[in-house]
Amino acid sequence: MRSGSRHFHATSSLSVHKMAPYSLLVTRLQKALGVRQYHVASVLCQRAKVAMSHFEPHEYIRYDLLEKNIDIVRKRLNRPLTLSEKIVYGHLDDPAKQEIERGKTYLRLRPDRVAMQDATAQMAMLQFISSGLPKVAVPSTIHCDHLIEAQLGGEKDLRRAKDINQEVYNFLATAGAKYGVGFWRPGSGIIHQIILENYAYPGVLLIGTDSHTPNGGGLGGICIGVGGADAVDVMAGIPWELKCPKVIGVKLTGSLSGWTSPKDVILKVAGILTVKGGTGAIVEYHGPGVDSISCTGMATICNMGAEIGATTSVFPYNHRMKKYLSKTGREEIAKLADEYKDHLVPDPGCHYDQLIEINLNELKPHINGPFTPDLAHPVADVGAVAEKEGWPLDIRVGLIGSCTNSSYEDMGRSAAVAKQALARGLKCKSQFTITPGSEQIRATIERDGYAQILREVGGIVLANACGPCIGQWDRKDIKKGEKNTIVTSYNRNFTGRNDANPETHAFVTSPEIVTALAIAGTLNFNPETDFLTGKDGKKFKLEAPDADELPRAEFDPGQDTYQHPPKDSSGQRVDVSPTSQRLQLLEPFDKWDGKDLEDLQILIKVKGKCTTDHISAAGPWLKFRGHLDNISNNLLIGAINIENGKANSVRNAVTQEFGPVPDTARYYKKHGIRWVVIGDENYGEGSSREHAALEPRHLGGRAIITKSFARIHETNLKKQGLLPLTFADPADYNKIHPVDKLTIQGLKDFAPGKPLKCIIKHPNGTQETILLNHTFNETQIEWFRAGSALNRMKELQQH
Repeated sequence: MRSGSRHFHATSSLSVHKMAPYSLLVTRLQKALGVRQYHVASVLCQRAKVAMSHFEPHEYIRYDLLEKNIDIVRKRLNRPLTLSEKIVYGHLDDPAKQEIERGKTYLRLRPDRVAMQDATAQMAMLQFISSGLPKVAVPSTIHCDHLIEAQLGGEKDLRRAKDINQEVYNFLATAGAKYGVGFWRPGSGIIHQIILENYAYPGVLLIGTDSHTPNGGGLGGICIGVGGADAVDVMAGIPWELKCPKVIGVKLTGSLSGWTSPKDVILKVAGILTVKGGTGAIVEYHGPGVDSISCTGMATICNMGAEIGATTSVFPYNHRMKKYLSKTGREEIAKLADEYKDHLVPDPGCHYDQLIEINLNELKPHINGPFTPDLAHPVADVGAVAEKEGWPLDIRVGLIGSCTNSSYEDMGRSAAVAKQALARGLKCKSQFTITPGSEQIRATIERDGYAQILREVGGIVLANACGPCIGQWDRKDIKKGEKNTIVTSYNRNFTGRNDANPETHAFVTSPEIVTALAIAGTLNFNPETDFLTGKDGKKFKLEAPDADELPRAEFDPGQDTYQHPPKDSSGQRVDVSPTSQRLQLLEPFDKWDGKDLEDLQILIKVKGKCTTDHISAAGPWLKFRGHLDNISNNLLIGAINIENGKANSVRNAVTQEFGPVPDTARYYKKHGIRWVVIGDENYGEGSSREHAALEPRHLGGRAIITKSFARIHETNLKKQGLLPLTFADPADYNKIHPVDKLTIQGLKDFAPGKPLKCIIKHPNGTQETILLNHTFNETQIEWFRAGSALNRMKELQQH
């Protein structure tokens, strides 16, 4: 929905003819104005030229093109459309000819913009540099939020991060300047909050190299998390492929009140759908209950939709979004959205593949965990469940903020709880940390007194960054292996996710519940019914928090942290030292040799949950995200080997000795032994990090065979020339043993929808044959044959 550089300025008298038949108006315009080489929609849009953001005044919102494409698709499908369909199909590269079938066909789309966080941007920009292209084709931004470790507090941690990561920040800043990418410096805030404040708008199609990109759905956009190779496609001006999503409808009735918050909506949905129930689908919220949720609350719900495997989540445009747009200085976008509102809400009578109904009047505060974000409990019950399960009741740390819950309203509601405790002479019994979502939020909560209240109750305000949510936490209060409980307002709570301690029982809930539990110091506390004892010995009950959804005064923007790309970047250098331990230029992966894959060694047969955290750990490994060889030393170190029940311990088939997974993979690579990984259900859930696909490819992997895949990871594997395959019969997982060898046949006739054959060769000489399914289309098969999507891009450039 962005305009090209060539723009015709139609007169205002022509713009009033919007109701005339489109084709007739086109003809009149072309004859009267001599418009031949200009996009007709550009001419029709002159009545309302509104910039996509303050930072890109010459890139315009193209609701006219969205409308045109929706009309074409509506006539073809001849049925009411969901909101998701309107926005997705409205961005089709060829709406007249694109085959459209939910859950089946691959769509070729033209996203409006790209956003990258600093950990994934390194590899994305390295891949873009490898493409040889001079500039990005769509508005793109880099956000420095992942490399700041929480240690002492905001300012000190930020200074330390700038020093430690200077080489990486310099690379990203200069690469951004060279290739036309906006750069948000460290300290600016978390990517998703910055997008919501500046770049998201109703109807936008945005892709981001982070799995919580769906946060922008709170402002009515389709915002999808992808790997860096997908971002490179879009930045290169190539249509982006997405399997046509199914649509899950969540109808909200009633209204939120009391202790119940927007977070409880998604915690409840996660309990219903589980971590893979949304795979391949967009979750679309609708119904009368929507209007009781703030815009930032809707963003919270969409953000954590990543935890149910959803492609993304979205809310329909309404007055709460209009209010947020106006408060963040984007009144013109709100006015334009009002004009096109019919295209920014679902059609009456549209069909959902699955429908969930939630009555917000009956919804109670929830807390999910430990170890998985879909284990849902009402707060009223979690204490009893914890006692029964043997989970530690004592809360060591309460942590609020993160990209999921760091809005002005979130901080205000938490401060409202803290203020009640302070009035009774109480402070937090648990340690307590606060992560503002952006520099704008930090500056505004400082000005309005929220930050000071949270400090007085015992909190430490951390840097505007991801911090402990992604494992960037230099935790000192426990030893590794010590069983303990933490409560957070984050989105993920996988084993070891926050502090690298597998015995930390992490629970996710709303910021106000975290604050109340941190004051009480125990899981066995329900603020709706239980009493606290004040300093004077008198018992009191916390009242449900109430806070403004947006500041009464204007937002305080704080420090300016944005670097515009220069108009002329011809003299800009981007240096990568050949001796760097943080950055490494990429070498092309080898092409397919035209043969079947014979006698593949099994590197590891994974038991149970295997997220991208298990495949490519974050935390201290984040510093190597721009250096493929170094970061490959964390390959699958968190995965449990079914052979011995241990992590990072696999048998070397040649030496018969057990050793670390990366060392074994390197041994195989050195000796020319190709290998495969066997996985369980929903393999690769969690973060969008493409390193979980790059690393196995770099170390000699050829295929990943599982019961099922998470969407982003499956695509990332395809992009890097690997074969993500699934058992035609999931029970065949049990036929394969870690000591077997596998041969994959049928690659010479590799075709969409046609299974591959796998021969299992047991050590005793016996064999079994099974079938493996795949979801490759013709384009993706070309990636495999070329060795990677990037290789294929270069091949096409040479023709």
